[in-house]
Amino acid sequence: MLAGMGLLLDSFWRAAAYCLRPRVIALSLLPLLLMAALALGLGYFYWDAAVLGMRSWLDASALLTSVWSWLQGWGLGDVTAVMAPLMVVLAVTPVLVVVSLLVVAVLMTPALVALVADRRFPNLERKKGGSFIASVAWSVGSTLLALVALVVSVPLWLVPPLVLILPPLIWGWLTYRVMVFDALADHASKEERQEIFRRHRSSLLGIGIVTGYLGAAPSIVWASGVVFAAAFFVLVPLAIWIYTLVFAFSSLWFTHYALAALQRLRAESAGLAPVATSPVVLEVTEPPSAVAPPVASLPAAEPPSSGTPAP
Repeated sequence: MLAGMGLLLDSFWRAAAYCLRPRVIALSLLPLLLMAALALGLGYFYWDAAVLGMRSWLDASALLTSVWSWLQGWGLGDVTAVMAPLMVVLAVTPVLVVVSLLVVAVLMTPALVALVADRRFPNLERKKGGSFIASVAWSVGSTLLALVALVVSVPLWLVPPLVLILPPLIWGWLTYRVMVFDALADHASKEERQEIFRRHRSSLLGIGIVTGYLGAAPSIVWASGVVFAAAFFVLVPLAIWIYTLVFAFSSLWFTHYALAALQRLRAESAGLAPVATSPVVLEVTEPPSAVAPPVASLPAAEPPSSGTPAP
């Protein structure tokens, strides 16, 4: 328990220190350019239509219409004019988060794993237990499962406590699945990867949950972009960059933890090998002469002769 906690804290501060390296910061800006171009393009062509469609959908609901009328009676004005952009942003945010995660997994994670391996584990053997195709398939499959869980859990978001628990749990599970596989794909064999998943599942899932909550923090920036419409196109790229930086930190945290756990696993296996084989070696190499031969019985001694012949 204490060893696992020490490994968890050690990998945490190492990941935080690596985030300050210029190379990591530059890598975090590359997905930002792609995501900013995607957000700006979609916003330029589809923002007005999306807001108009969302407002029509909100006005078509009889229950929501009564709610809007009740709020307008309290002097809040046109509530749908504020809720429609907010709902569009909330609907688009999960898609951008998933795309950002995939970009980090495909582009950033291999570079960050190589950085950690070259600087901290240069002598760790690379057994190539996971190919690029297997990594992509694993990431896509895990992402689809997370999207299904996200869609199924959307009605539960209306319950105030659950909206603060379910999305971070889903993102944490997805981050845990994707990042650990990519961190071990190049160095660990399939058996070693499965053993690390088995031994450190709770710690790795805990890292995923923590990073999931960190990934939910930029939602405040998204909400600010809706409130302050003039700064929307500035706050949105800022939020995307925070997402990618959080994912970079997550990748570094998982990489430091997973490679250190792999190194310990191999050292443990190497240390147990001589103990397991030493009795066999002693038994085989022991010379037969080491066992004392049985003592042969000697004939009884004759009585000394007196020199006088017997009568």
